[in-house]
Amino acid sequence: MNSESTTGPRPPRPRPLDGIVIADFSRVLAGPYATMLLADMGAEVIKVESPGGDDTRSWVPPVRPDGVSTYYAAINRNKKSIVLDFKDPDDLAVAHALSARADIVVENFKPGGLKRFDLDYDSVKERNETVIYCSISGFGTAEGASLPGYDLIVQAMSGLMSLTGDPDGPAYRAGISVFDVMAGLHSTIGILAALRHRSMTGKGQNIETSLLASAMSGLVNQTSAYVAGGVTPNRMGNAHPSLFPYEPLPTADNDLIVTAGNDGQFRKLVEVLGVPELADDERFARNADRTERREELRPLLVERLQTQSAEYWFAKLNEVGVPNGPINTIAQGVQYAEKLGLAPIVQVGPAGQTVPGVRNPISFSGIEPRYELAPPTLGQDTDEIRSWLAATTAAAYGEK
Repeated sequence: MNSESTTGPRPPRPRPLDGIVIADFSRVLAGPYATMLLADMGAEVIKVESPGGDDTRSWVPPVRPDGVSTYYAAINRNKKSIVLDFKDPDDLAVAHALSARADIVVENFKPGGLKRFDLDYDSVKERNETVIYCSISGFGTAEGASLPGYDLIVQAMSGLMSLTGDPDGPAYRAGISVFDVMAGLHSTIGILAALRHRSMTGKGQNIETSLLASAMSGLVNQTSAYVAGGVTPNRMGNAHPSLFPYEPLPTADNDLIVTAGNDGQFRKLVEVLGVPELADDERFARNADRTERREELRPLLVERLQTQSAEYWFAKLNEVGVPNGPINTIAQGVQYAEKLGLAPIVQVGPAGQTVPGVRNPISFSGIEPRYELAPPTLGQDTDEIRSWLAATTAAAYGEK
C-alpha cells in the first residue's frame, strides 16, 4: 500500500510547465485557448487586457448565473488579469517589464500592431534574449497582414464553407470557430516544441501561426484532394466523398449516424440489418463500389433501418462493433460523456468559490491538469502583478 494513503492528502504533483511565465497579450479565442491549455499544465499566465477588457467579456448571451459571459469563461481559467493601457507611459513600462520577465509571449494583434509599443518580437528579444514569442494572425504576416483575422472569414476564404451544407443549398459556417481552435492548438504545439528546443540549445525563437495556415492543414483530405489529386471538392451535405455509408440515415423515428469504414464493418452492418447478401453483392463488395453506387445502396439500407427505432439500432450495431450514433444536442453530448466516465465537467477555483468548466481533454498517468483559478475579473490581479514585477526587477538589478 502506498504510504501516502495513511498520511493525509497527497501533496500536489509537479506539473510540466510549473515555473514558466507567459505574458498573454492575446484576446478573443485562438490565443486565450492556447494559453489556457498551457496554464492547465502549470504555466503562470498573466492575461494583459486593455481598460475595456477582452472582447469576449461582452459576448453574450449566454451568461453564467453570476453574469459572466460563458464564452469568456470557456477559455480563461487558471490566469491572472492585469489592465494596461499601452498609451500610458507607466503602463507601457509595466508591459515592457513583463515581456522581459516572461518565458513566453503570446499575441494576436494585427501583424505589426505591437511594433509601435516596442512589444514586437525584435523589441522584446532585445530585453529578453531567450524569449519564445508566438504570434497568431488571420492570414499571415506577408501579403495577408492587413486582412482582419476573423474565423468566419477564414472559413469562407479557406474553402470550408464551400464544403458545408446541402449540395444545392447555401454554404454554411461550422457550428464553432473551428480555425480559431485549430490555430490555438497549433500554437500550443509550436510553443511546447520551442520550449524543448530552448532546453536543448538555450535559444528562444519567434513562432508564427495563422488561421488560414491552420485551415490548409486542418482541411486534411479535402485540401489533399486538390493538392495531390487535382480535384476540387464540393458540398455533399452530410455525405462523405470517399466512404459509404458514412452519414445520417433515417430509422423508424430519428436519424442515426451509420458508418462502415471498411468491408468488414459493412458485412457486420448488413448482417444486423437482416440483409447479409448485400455484402457479397458485387455492386457493393468493396468500399469504392459502395461509394460509387451509394444511390443504389442507400434505399436498401434505409428500408431495413426504418423497421426499428434509432435507439434499437444503436444498441444492436454497437454489440457487433459497427460505428454509429444518434445526433445529440450539446446537453445530450455532455450527459453521454458523463455516462461514459469522461467526467467532462470540472469545478474551477478554490473550495467554496468554484465555477463549472469543461475538463482539459488530455489525461496523463503522472500529472494532473490544474483547475485552481476561475477566469479572472477584469484587472483583478493588477496590483499583485505590478508588485511582483517591481520586486523581480529590483532583484535583477541588485545582482549586477
